[in-house]
Amino acid sequence: MPDKPSAYDKALDLLARRSHFRRELGAKLAARGYPENEIDAALDRLAERGFVDDRETARQWLEARLARGPEGRRRLSAELIRRGADSEVIDEVLAEQLPEDDRPAAREAAERWLRRRAGEPRPDALARHLERKGFAPGTIRGLLEELGLWGD
Repeated sequence: MPDKPSAYDKALDLLARRSHFRRELGAKLAARGYPENEIDAALDRLAERGFVDDRETARQWLEARLARGPEGRRRLSAELIRRGADSEVIDEVLAEQLPEDDRPAAREAAERWLRRRAGEPRPDALARHLERKGFAPGTIRGLLEELGLWGD
């Protein structure tokens, strides 16, 4: 039976498949039974060599995610947190790649949704869709008003 690879070698193997956040990579190594001190040493070594860079990983992830279609800051931020990015990195990357006003992105998401629906648009269903996409309640309401789908 072959020897278990070192935490460093296992981390390199995981990184060869895709970029990982430091915390995410550490959790995967811990789940595989590596001791904490070996994990920390491996992650420090990988960071020194530029193989683990949370800011760059967040930038790449966000670029790829936005290429799929518009999403709101709230959803993107929550997903980055779930993946292991810290709040400073998230704030920095979102500020770099997203405009402060997310109404144009919400409008694009709404237009895509409306094109796929036949018949009379349902404002409540559209609002839920935009909420799932991570847009703020004020943005959603303003957009529904703009589209003539809110109020009287």
